[in-house]
Amino acid sequence: MPTGGTDVKVYTVGPGYAHAEARKSPVVDGVVMRNPDGKEVRYPVLLTPTEKQMARDVCNAFRQMVCGFDLLRCDGRSYVCDVNGWSFVKNSYKYYDDAACILRKIFLDAKAPHLSSTIPPTLPWKSEPVQPTEGLTRQGSGIIGTFGQSEELRCVIVVIRHGDRTPKQKVKLKVTEEKLLNLMLKYNGGKPRVETKLKSAVQLQDLLDATRQLVPPTRSGRESDSDADDIEHIEKLRQVKAVLEEGGHFSGIYRKVQLKPLKWIKVPKRNGDGEEERPIEALMILKYGGVLTHAGRKQAEELGRFFRNNIYPGEGTGLLRLHSTYRHDLKIYSSDEGRVQMSAAAFAKGLLDLEGQLTPILVSLVSKDSSMLDGLEDASTEMDEAKARLHEIIISSEKAKNTEGPVEFPWMVDGAGLPANASQLLPKMAKLTKEVTSQVKLLAEGEDERLALTSTFSKYDQAKALGKTTIDVARIAAGLPCGSESFLLMFARWRKLERDLYNERKE
Repeated sequence: MPTGGTDVKVYTVGPGYAHAEARKSPVVDGVVMRNPDGKEVRYPVLLTPTEKQMARDVCNAFRQMVCGFDLLRCDGRSYVCDVNGWSFVKNSYKYYDDAACILRKIFLDAKAPHLSSTIPPTLPWKSEPVQPTEGLTRQGSGIIGTFGQSEELRCVIVVIRHGDRTPKQKVKLKVTEEKLLNLMLKYNGGKPRVETKLKSAVQLQDLLDATRQLVPPTRSGRESDSDADDIEHIEKLRQVKAVLEEGGHFSGIYRKVQLKPLKWIKVPKRNGDGEEERPIEALMILKYGGVLTHAGRKQAEELGRFFRNNIYPGEGTGLLRLHSTYRHDLKIYSSDEGRVQMSAAAFAKGLLDLEGQLTPILVSLVSKDSSMLDGLEDASTEMDEAKARLHEIIISSEKAKNTEGPVEFPWMVDGAGLPANASQLLPKMAKLTKEVTSQVKLLAEGEDERLALTSTFSKYDQAKALGKTTIDVARIAAGLPCGSESFLLMFARWRKLERDLYNERKE
């Protein structure tokens, strides 16, 4: 059950009073936070109206005025998971004062009701009436606003991109094989004109089984022009097979396949009642790679730590400026891409000062929401317009600088951080890219691999290199590329970047 990484302890003193404290759940990183006295660290939090009613019901159901129980919060609902019975809050003088007043009233009502009405519900050293507490505000959480009233920060919403990743790769091929077309119909509900996305382990395993049957175990060695297209098709299928086989198991987050129907024919229905459409050709798109690198994880964790210490203005207490109720009401959402999920887990680790591996943090704190990635299909037009506008701004020789009054885009007031002569710097960037490419070429030659400007490398080897779902830190320490790829593959990628960046013939 995803609980947001926190447990809530509730302490009742009669059905009308409940004090709640939250702690970091040990299931997140296996660590129990304790103070210098060895006692578990907890923070007062506010209960919702529903949780207050649950506290009343527990108190009445067990017929115990002083009663402690545990709450788990999950997906906007709360669950009582353990009733401990007689239990008091540790190290809360406010709670002690409240409990003393309430218990005194209970005792007097039971044994001396004639005295109960004559004794005011205040402590001798208190000048204000005691009210049932709903949680304590940390020292310094309130700040004075411009109008002299106390203000309290209650919510911060942040949108963050994932950390550095290995290159994303894509393989496209048109397929007419019956096994692959049937697989598409199997997972799109039998609709001949609807595309299919294969992401889950079961779906990818079905695709791998079909591909294994279609790919010959060895290359035929035929090189004639007549069967060149067939050889290229088989090589692409071999590449798909290699990517799917990499790692020995499917995580479903680093590899995904799309099958888009292209051509259809009319065929008689099986029951002989009329005709139906059936696809005869589809476009297969395999996407893989894009694994979060060790540097990407470090970036996300350091950003979380920066948020913890510096995001809230004022006294330098960072995250502790936020009221503990809202500090424990942390919600982290991620798309279903692996690099995004792991970035979110690493960010949470730094933000909450957690220890241990990212996997339990991911399970406990990060909620996966596939609509964050696939729910924006209607935004493609606006995105294309934005890209075109950004391109126009970048290559424009005129930049808005320090203008007064409203502008079309506020972020352009300082020139959007772009140099005034951005387009003139393009040849310089292209030259630098060529220098990097030549250096990577030397590294590739040092690996004793065959390299020529006109030669090509095996797509099978490329697939094996970029199909990796884990990063070998030992390779990084040795100065080798991420993703277990070779310098030859890195050289090919840099050459592509060099060609795409600047074309002197089209200047």
